[in-house]
Amino acid sequence: MARIFNFSAGPAALPEAVLERAREEMLDYQGSGMSVMEMSHRSKTFVAIAEQAEADFRELLNVSDDYHVLFLQGGATTQFAAIPLNLTAAGDTVDYVDTGSWSKKAIKEAGKYCSVNVVASSAETNYDRIPGPARWQLSADARYLHICSNETIGGVQFHNLPDTEVPLVADMSSDFLSRPMNVDQFALIYGGAQKNIGPAGLTVVVVRKDLCGNARPETPTPLDYAVQADADSMSNTPPTYGWYLAGLVFAWLKDLGGLEAIDAINRRKAGKLYAAIDNSNFYHSPVDPAVRSHMNVPFTMPDAELDAKFVAGAEERGLSGLKGHRSVGGMRASIYNAVPEAAIDALVEYMHEFENEHG
Repeated sequence: MARIFNFSAGPAALPEAVLERAREEMLDYQGSGMSVMEMSHRSKTFVAIAEQAEADFRELLNVSDDYHVLFLQGGATTQFAAIPLNLTAAGDTVDYVDTGSWSKKAIKEAGKYCSVNVVASSAETNYDRIPGPARWQLSADARYLHICSNETIGGVQFHNLPDTEVPLVADMSSDFLSRPMNVDQFALIYGGAQKNIGPAGLTVVVVRKDLCGNARPETPTPLDYAVQADADSMSNTPPTYGWYLAGLVFAWLKDLGGLEAIDAINRRKAGKLYAAIDNSNFYHSPVDPAVRSHMNVPFTMPDAELDAKFVAGAEERGLSGLKGHRSVGGMRASIYNAVPEAAIDALVEYMHEFENEHG
């Protein structure tokens, strides 16, 4: 069976070149006589894999020695708790921008450990925009300001970072490594791997070193950034195979020309899809054009009863994962790094056919 075009929001498509490489090395990694998933994380072979992955990641994002890069378990959701546990003390205030479902979850979790000030929210307009920073109600004493750089469900993305005097923290789960980013503007960035980095089960945290070492006493040991940094992310057994596959993705990105190259590709892909939506009287984007995501593109049709028919027809054509999230409805095309431009072309062609038949 031919491979489909996978528009799933996550776990998402992986580069075919990475999958081919993993298949070649599945039973015998470079003469070791075993799979990477079978070998000890303490072995020289795996330590070399881990070190190369970190070096390539640092090169791609130009991460300085002022930051730890941690390869952890638990998904980005676990970091919703780990961040306040590591960066605040009891009674502290933190600022959060509410731009969608994942921001909302992060706010709820942080509220268990400190006082959360929601500086702005677009909930009243069903998260179709990012409130302008001029209207944000920032705290005078916040320990950090948290944003979600790209909301997977609603399809809104920060294209310009806020200016802030307090440490800036960002959940980048769905746009990590999709574009160049000045890491020095952040105190901490984090993300689950299953969008652009690798398979589900791995989480990458980039945290400024001076912010580590002051975790609350009640912080679970695996969530203490200083503990994990001192152990090279191996205070307990890490997600070794996910780490290995992420390393292959980093090498793939480098071969493409780095983040500038993939950003150009991603902008071109998103441009084609948004043009198909905007040039139609049949499809509609619910998102403010100024903050439309280059990674997750929701769209609707005049009659919601057509949604199931659209999805069924797409599946028949090998276009998978297009059903929108239940909170938004309609369709959602997640067009992460590994989704080829040919997939966008095939989707746009199908959209034209469907509109001609049902419009």
